[in-house]
Amino acid sequence: MTVWQADFYRRPLQNEAKQPLWELVVCNPEQTFSAQAFCPQSEANSTWIANQLLQMAGSSKNLPQQIQVFRPQSVSLIAAACQALEIAVEPTRRTSALKQLLQQRAEDYHKLEGYTGQPYEPVKLEQPPPVPLPENLWGEQWRFAAIAASDLESSFKNRPIPILQMPKALLPVNLQLASTVSVPGVVIDGGRQSMRLARWLQETRPVSLNYIPGEPNGLILEAGLVDRWVVTTFDDQDVISAAQTFQQRQQTAQELHFLLVQPDDSGMTYSGFWLLRAEH
Repeated sequence: MTVWQADFYRRPLQNEAKQPLWELVVCNPEQTFSAQAFCPQSEANSTWIANQLLQMAGSSKNLPQQIQVFRPQSVSLIAAACQALEIAVEPTRRTSALKQLLQQRAEDYHKLEGYTGQPYEPVKLEQPPPVPLPENLWGEQWRFAAIAASDLESSFKNRPIPILQMPKALLPVNLQLASTVSVPGVVIDGGRQSMRLARWLQETRPVSLNYIPGEPNGLILEAGLVDRWVVTTFDDQDVISAAQTFQQRQQTAQELHFLLVQPDDSGMTYSGFWLLRAEH
């Protein structure tokens, strides 16, 4: 599948008529192709985007099959443009090539005529405060866990798990993790709510789990493009120690970790498994 990553957003620039400028930036995940174009705010619409995508591709035959978008404000316009071009759109935080390109371009903006001089962080998104996980989805118990990097893929990839998310880019071998590294995770015994919780998580599109120390301590699920959920809070010292170990193992494992939902702790059946990694 041919994939592009795209962003369309207002930049801290103006044209000669003092109109704010919007920029369309696209690239592929391999960073072997990139293109960009500016338009005044009066032309910032899906028709302009569709025309630019065609020009960037050279012809309709060279258009990608999918375009990934990380900015919530860009999704609807790019999706409308892609609908006309029959291109699938995937909202996702995992657009590292594009984010790197945007950072590079931001450093060059001050050299362009029309730069307004405003501070600009091209990939920083406003995030809402975390909200509690719906009570009707919560399982019976949860715990921190860990598995050796060498055993992670074989333990889950070929199991009959209804919902299984193990992106190729996040496999330990592709991150060049040592086989002995402990990959941390969180296991939820969902009981009768197990499949309902797994389906809800799949719709929410988990990205990462983060331990947030405080009063109380909390486990936060980053999901979707900017969503944040409070999975649980705790003040038990043993759980806090386990959370600190979880956090330390995340750092050692290049932030790789997992979320496992199962009916019980028998190890016989699983409802959902997600391989996760923080995306900045």
